[in-house]
Amino acid sequence: MKSHQTTQTMKPATAAKKLGVYLEATPAEFQEGVVSRTELNALQVDPPEWLRELRRNGPHPRPVVAAKLGISIAGLARGGVTEALTTEQIDALKRDRPDWLDTERATQAEVRKEAVRIKEKNAERGGQPRRPRS
Repeated sequence: MKSHQTTQTMKPATAAKKLGVYLEATPAEFQEGVVSRTELNALQVDPPEWLRELRRNGPHPRPVVAAKLGISIAGLARGGVTEALTTEQIDALKRDRPDWLDTERATQAEVRKEAVRIKEKNAERGGQPRRPRS
């Protein structure tokens, strides 16, 4: 008996997320079809010009914008950024350094410090998670 392997496919939104691009900025044929795992791998290994352009100049999805600014996605929302931004807009924010961005960067730095502290504390305990009290 021969087993038939089905091709794994994903919705365009999932593929765009994995590629780190804003779905609405991708070509119509990408948005309207399905993407196979093989096609996704090919896009990652040898990106076409439209993908290189989106990665370079945007518009970028919120997770990418947040990472480029060094803040959380929630921090973007608190700062009033709800839409995708281009690289130029991100660079302008970095240059202008609005108060909310400085505040969110400080908050993110504290979150990272706390995560390191917790990780070190867990390592001291031998990696055992803390049991809840009864």
